[in-house]
Amino acid sequence: MNPQVTDPSLRPLTIPEMLLERARKAPAAPLFRCGEIRRDSQMMADAAARAGGLLRSAGIEAGQTVALMSSNRTELLDFILGCAWIGAVAVPVNTASRGEQLRHVLTNSRPALMVAEAELLPHIAAAGPVPDLQQVWVLDRPTADPTTAFGVTPAFEVTPVPEPVPGVEPVETGPADTAAILYTSGTTGVSKGVLCPQGQFYWWAENMSDQLGLRPDDVLYTCLPLFHTNALNAFMQAVACGGEYVLGPRFSASRFWADASSAGATVTYLLGAMVGILAGKEPGPGDRNHHIRLALSPATPARLVEPFQVRFGVLLLDGYGSTETNSVIGSTPHQWRPGYVGRVRPGFSIRVVDAHGVPVPNGHPGELLIRSDQPHAMATGYHAMPEATTKAWQDLWFHSGDRVVLEEDGWVRFVDRIKDVIRRRGENISSVEVEQVLRQHPAVQEAAVYAVDSELGEDEVMAALVLREPVDFAELCQFCVPRLASFAIPRFLRVVDELPQTENGKVRKQVLKAAGREAAQWDRDITSPRRAAAVAAR
Repeated sequence: MNPQVTDPSLRPLTIPEMLLERARKAPAAPLFRCGEIRRDSQMMADAAARAGGLLRSAGIEAGQTVALMSSNRTELLDFILGCAWIGAVAVPVNTASRGEQLRHVLTNSRPALMVAEAELLPHIAAAGPVPDLQQVWVLDRPTADPTTAFGVTPAFEVTPVPEPVPGVEPVETGPADTAAILYTSGTTGVSKGVLCPQGQFYWWAENMSDQLGLRPDDVLYTCLPLFHTNALNAFMQAVACGGEYVLGPRFSASRFWADASSAGATVTYLLGAMVGILAGKEPGPGDRNHHIRLALSPATPARLVEPFQVRFGVLLLDGYGSTETNSVIGSTPHQWRPGYVGRVRPGFSIRVVDAHGVPVPNGHPGELLIRSDQPHAMATGYHAMPEATTKAWQDLWFHSGDRVVLEEDGWVRFVDRIKDVIRRRGENISSVEVEQVLRQHPAVQEAAVYAVDSELGEDEVMAALVLREPVDFAELCQFCVPRLASFAIPRFLRVVDELPQTENGKVRKQVLKAAGREAAQWDRDITSPRRAAAVAAR
């Protein structure tokens, strides 16, 4: 946070105010790049004003929702900013959404207009009629007829994005006004639409800029999708710190370092399995052919941190935040500790509690509760889901659903998602801790640990493995013996080519669970010679 601005009334607490202040301070400073498109601060503010004018010409008013379904491209960011400019609400939609999931997002958000890439039109049409949605603007020339691709007739008019119109003045909005509805990945249950106010984006930008030590000469590079909070907030960080934002193509391990180097990146963002994937590539001359000094990489396994930093010359900083919250806990370039998320950031308070909401002693695991000391720095709830909102914000604390340990010295360690904790024979087992041990085996590239039904009640432990080389299952279980409690060693093992993931790198464990224990290739409780000699080789 900027220590020189203490009066909240003087802060640019909305997205239009942030863009206008940046344009006023440094109109010609580079702010945005995507492909061949380059924009300075003034050009970016003008683009938001024009996008807002285009939306207004279509009859979009303050408070109405506009669905946006596109891969990373300039127009997607323009329309997100254009919505904020006129007080409308942007609804970025995951491009992987299909069928019932897509229908739920559109029905829940009730957009008055949708902007989408042409290749996605058949999937939008197949989702069925959506209340209030009458028109879809297409960003490209359609390659397929949405009226025939899935044998359905769309219940909306399809037209190209209209010709540009002059920019308009921004609508007067406040930090409490909703800027976007961002849908959670829905790894369990239906996706929830998180109501993100204008002020949340300001505080994300200020908090992350401070945590990472961002500078005006920084180039922030992301290949993460704009329909999730990380990439969108990275743009806001560039606005706040005076730096430049480069929106790259979808993550590819083979070209990541080349793309980042070409962008002149100094800071980047790595989520999910990206660190492990990059570390698993054969060393090459491109490993240090870049200018990146640090990466925000939440939940990176401790064993990968130092080798990654030595090999690539990039400092990995952990942090904790979510679509509902902000940059709440984090490490800094001057204070970091492998295996720990970091310390609580200024402007936030946390509690660690048991199942009854009672605080647990330091050093003991419990659910993380979060509260902001600044108004409008966190989401205001879930769209059209009052019961879910009430449950998540009990007692005016946001209940994260994450199990953590707060140490005596203030450092926070992530343990597991509460819903992923496995209960076996009266013991609680952290799936994350079991996964970390399995990944230490030289044959194991990735692991996902989850609960399956037990004949005795409660759960059994099952693991899905992505292998570097064949492994003897019995030997792998023996490898776990000195490293895990006996009750935590997986009973069931299976090998998969890849772990099912969401677009932002979260493992979709419900897909693995749905296959059940019947998918196992090894059962540790069966000791026949045939089983004991089983070798996982594909």
